[in-house]
Amino acid sequence: MLPCPIAVLGEALVDEFHDGPVAGGAPFNVARSLAAMGAPALFISRVGADDDNGRLVLDSARRYGLDSAGVQRDPQHATGRVSVHEDAGGHHFEIQGDAAWDHIDAAAARPHLAETAPAWLYFGSLAQRQPASRAALRALVKPFTGTRFLDLNLRASTETRLLAAESLMLADWVKVNDEELAQLAGWFDAGAPDDAGRASALMARFALQRLVLTCGASGWRFYAPGGVLLAQGAGVTQPHMVDTVGAGDAFTALLLAGLSLGRDLPATLALANRYASFICGVRGPLPAEPLALQPWRTALHALPTSA
Repeated sequence: MLPCPIAVLGEALVDEFHDGPVAGGAPFNVARSLAAMGAPALFISRVGADDDNGRLVLDSARRYGLDSAGVQRDPQHATGRVSVHEDAGGHHFEIQGDAAWDHIDAAAARPHLAETAPAWLYFGSLAQRQPASRAALRALVKPFTGTRFLDLNLRASTETRLLAAESLMLADWVKVNDEELAQLAGWFDAGAPDDAGRASALMARFALQRLVLTCGASGWRFYAPGGVLLAQGAGVTQPHMVDTVGAGDAFTALLLAGLSLGRDLPATLALANRYASFICGVRGPLPAEPLALQPWRTALHALPTSA
């Protein structure tokens, strides 16, 4: 069985830690992990035409084996930047405004989508913060005939009830964490005494096919409509915690890679959970040395195929 291509739309940027810059952005994290896992990925984003941060992003794509043909170069706007502030409770982000990825061009992206013919399309909400990229992303997502996978990554400063609703209406599958599920339940009158009830109400409201729920140390759950629990797993402890940046993206990436490669879904989800824990043990969203991901690629390809 040949792998199914996956399109990844959204921001590519530089995370500025106290000890130096690291290429990041949730979609870019997902796309690089997909490439490293041997799953064909088309990454559509936009960086500055001639700035150091843009070169850092493109160099990182190359090192992880990710084709950058879909990354647009913007002559007027700089590559995106995010200041990462760390404290005892984890981290929070200060996202700089009006970056190149706020100006993704749908017309420039369409030929790459047509050539690749992906079976899955990943998108998030942060890339929709400004009108230009919001319009471009929706112009690409709405007509897509494959499966549309939404990873919300809610940010208090940028996401609103309306933006979440419009994104959920475009999605077939959605991944959220437990805090995001609670937020969505409050927004959309999906209150219930447990996560299964909240997931059921949310899926019914937005006609979602599947919902993936991550709960940090409490593990993960995978729901079908009606709150039917298809699979679940316990949390995985990271004994050498560095930061949690990119852990959710790692989970999503390995899940999508397993879907691309036709691997057993519960086994893929369990491996995705372990991969997310591994990422918590490195600085930033991916290890500095791509070869560190080879064992995960081997483990993924060794999983049984789906029935």
